[in-house]
Amino acid sequence: MNPVSDVPMTASSAAHPRTAQRLLLAVACWFDSDAGGPEDAGDDRIDWARAVPFFAIHAACLGVLWVGVSATALEVALGMYALRMFAITGFYHRYFSHKAFRTSRTVQFLFALFGAMSVQRGPLWWAAHHRNHHRHADTEHDPHSPLYRGFFWSHMGWFLTRRGFRTDAASIPDLMRYPELRLLDRFDILVPVATAVGLFLVGDLLATVAPGLHTDGAQLLIWGFFVSTVVLFHVTVTINSLAHRYGSRRFDTRDNSRNNALLALLTFGEGWHNNHHHFPGAARQGFRWWEFDLTYYGLRGLAALGLIWDLKPVPVALKRMH
Repeated sequence: MNPVSDVPMTASSAAHPRTAQRLLLAVACWFDSDAGGPEDAGDDRIDWARAVPFFAIHAACLGVLWVGVSATALEVALGMYALRMFAITGFYHRYFSHKAFRTSRTVQFLFALFGAMSVQRGPLWWAAHHRNHHRHADTEHDPHSPLYRGFFWSHMGWFLTRRGFRTDAASIPDLMRYPELRLLDRFDILVPVATAVGLFLVGDLLATVAPGLHTDGAQLLIWGFFVSTVVLFHVTVTINSLAHRYGSRRFDTRDNSRNNALLALLTFGEGWHNNHHHFPGAARQGFRWWEFDLTYYGLRGLAALGLIWDLKPVPVALKRMH
């Protein structure tokens, strides 16, 4: 008789292996987003272990206290913000989510890479969640409506959950056929890590060949990657948390979307959110000449270069009606 094996397992002792397994799975998902199982499909609990990298990026911003600041670091941070914001708004949103224009497979992948540098997951994940947002806007099925779960949930809580981490492949069959996009989506940590390493190496090189710029590897890493990424993230998600609360409503849409000029300025045109929810297929979200839409102007520039084409316009009849 084995006295050890005959000891009944308590609920507490059984929970410990499950907790350890959950932690190991969360760590695995840092590197391979497909490591999560289908059992997470309906789980709206925040997965704190898997969210560690998200909070670590915020904590790393405190590095400014040690690395200082320079004009070069600020310029790089601003440039990284602008490049990645355009990739998110022009391609993750208007192209991958809404097919507001056409482009080649090469340009599609190039801007998917730029978008992946933003640490806002891969293009498939982003587009799937956004399509579900439009499908269920401001209902209980909306992934991030502030009307149902409040500011924190709509701003950041929703995507830190086990359900939120998953990519809903059924919502993006048109994009799932590209293996390179699936690769970006599955290993979404690779591009941000490569970006961070690249910025450090550039800063380290500048410290040697151009000391007059007063920067180095650590400074460019902190400002160009961590600070720029955190600001980019929080500005981007204000469209979820604030643009469904504050602003004006030109169109009587079935949701609570609003036009907000300040958010439009910060997000390169995304703040004309009521316009967008009324006619989401347009490449332009600022429907009036005075509604500044920097993303649209950038897309027009790419179209002039022949890199994209068939930009879907705002219907003339729609402009005349309002």
